[in-house]
Amino acid sequence: MAAEFPKVEASGTIKEITLGEGEKSFTLGGENAYPFHTFEGQTPHKAKIAMEIWDITPDDWADSLNSVYSDCYGDPVAWAKKCVEFGADAIVLTLKSTDPNEDNAPVGQAVETVKKVAAAIDVPLIVWGVDNEEKDGKTLRAVAEGVDFKQLILGPVVEGNYKQVGAGAIGYKHKVVANTPIDINLAKQLNILLGNLGMADENILIDPTVGGLGYGLEYTYTVMERARMAALMQGDEKLAFPMFVNIGKEVWKTKEAKAGAEEPTWGDPVKRGVTIEGITAVSLLLAGADILVLRHPESLKYVREYIEEMSK
Repeated sequence: MAAEFPKVEASGTIKEITLGEGEKSFTLGGENAYPFHTFEGQTPHKAKIAMEIWDITPDDWADSLNSVYSDCYGDPVAWAKKCVEFGADAIVLTLKSTDPNEDNAPVGQAVETVKKVAAAIDVPLIVWGVDNEEKDGKTLRAVAEGVDFKQLILGPVVEGNYKQVGAGAIGYKHKVVANTPIDINLAKQLNILLGNLGMADENILIDPTVGGLGYGLEYTYTVMERARMAALMQGDEKLAFPMFVNIGKEVWKTKEAKAGAEEPTWGDPVKRGVTIEGITAVSLLLAGADILVLRHPESLKYVREYIEEMSK
């Protein structure tokens, strides 16, 4: 007699959101089971991987990353194309030059950069600010208005600027990434506010804010897991959105990922950094992540292999 595994049937389903347009567009969400629990329900869309680029030359990236991208620094178009060649499903363009604490570049300059990158790639483009709600509000609103020939995904949208950025996204048919600081109740509240503003559910991604391996990963995992449980098992419509996790910037700022060969007992610096990024990514996939942002192409390779194997 064959053994039957006990199954948990969900009462809710994660909303679907389609990013991009044309042949390279893709859809996230739609699952009614926990990650990779294909024996309990449907997972119609596999998780996707985006790669992060900057509009200026990074001054604090690890040598493991510089050796891959240094020939593209200062040229975000070339950098974006290189990441597409590596197999990125989407590009995350961080407008680092607009940071008020650094170059404080004008909004118009950022708009022109986004236009160039948007015109050069055929994968979805996610435009990312600098975690300054005032400057991001102005910049992302201007980008929404100025880049009307391609659907963009704008973020991070926070409670302090959701009206400004959200209105621009609604008016010019873009999508948003709603960011809250590792708190399930705040995530739900921001989704409600965006809905009240008029943002359709199919235009919202949740960014719960994440931590890297050894730097808050377990807390991040718990919050994401609780959000997914509430959406699937309790039918909470305001948490039933695909989740976006910005892993690269959290992993590669840690000393363990950034340290080079001067720490001989820590092993090969490239393998070390890629391993930390990969473990963080796989952990958050198991917590419910739908789209992951990575930096190293080797991390992309290994994480994609994991997604494919687990999806069989």
